[in-house]
Amino acid sequence: ISPESDTHLAYSYLIMSSSMMSRSGLKLRSSSQAARSVVAQAGASRPLWLPGNTPPAHLTGEMAGDFGFDPLGLGKDPASLAFYKEAELVHCRLAMTGVAGVLFTSVANKAGAGIPEWFDAGKVYDAQPNHIPFGTLLMVQLFLTGFVESKRWQDLNKPGSQGEKGSFFGFEGAFKGTGDPAYPGGPFDPLGLSRGSPEALQQYKLKEIKNGRLAMLAFIGFGAQHAATGKGPIDNLLEHIADPWHKTFAENGVSLPFTL
Repeated sequence: ISPESDTHLAYSYLIMSSSMMSRSGLKLRSSSQAARSVVAQAGASRPLWLPGNTPPAHLTGEMAGDFGFDPLGLGKDPASLAFYKEAELVHCRLAMTGVAGVLFTSVANKAGAGIPEWFDAGKVYDAQPNHIPFGTLLMVQLFLTGFVESKRWQDLNKPGSQGEKGSFFGFEGAFKGTGDPAYPGGPFDPLGLSRGSPEALQQYKLKEIKNGRLAMLAFIGFGAQHAATGKGPIDNLLEHIADPWHKTFAENGVSLPFTL
């Protein structure tokens, strides 16, 4: 093979290599552009509380139930955002428990089980002989709730700290959690729902926060109903079904300052 042929081969190799590298670069750029396009499309299709609205920069859609609603900018500070997230979730869980209790006692009362309505429960209990005084119950609840809340607050400030040795009388292992104070898992997840796929867990989180927000509104409604009618939600519902045109909030004489 002549030197001239070697030179031609070398040139050919360089041209082929440059061409291959160019095509590879184009493919890499195309892939990265496609990835950015998918992210952009996902952001554009993100459900918002007001369609077409631009969500605040600190609400990225990563949290369950984040629909870009923060008109007062309360979550601009990351520490405040973590606190509000935890506070809302705790109130959601308390509201769901309370709403279930109100509905259960109301249905049981109608079924003749001898269980008082939720607004009469304290009065009925206080009338029982040998009952525990209200002051004693209040102090016990304040102590127990205060202890639990202080432990939760410490775990919020330092996730995983309540699983450290010596933090809970030797039972720390059971409270080590997952590292996320809002979703500790372990004994607080007896059905093992958090141990499934990440996609399923995210759906559970979304459903929980949605139902919790609905329960908070429902409990406010239960209190308002009783203040206006002196009755529970089941009684109000049955009366409305029996006479839907007259048994409404507009006709109870309290909800509106006038009568229709």
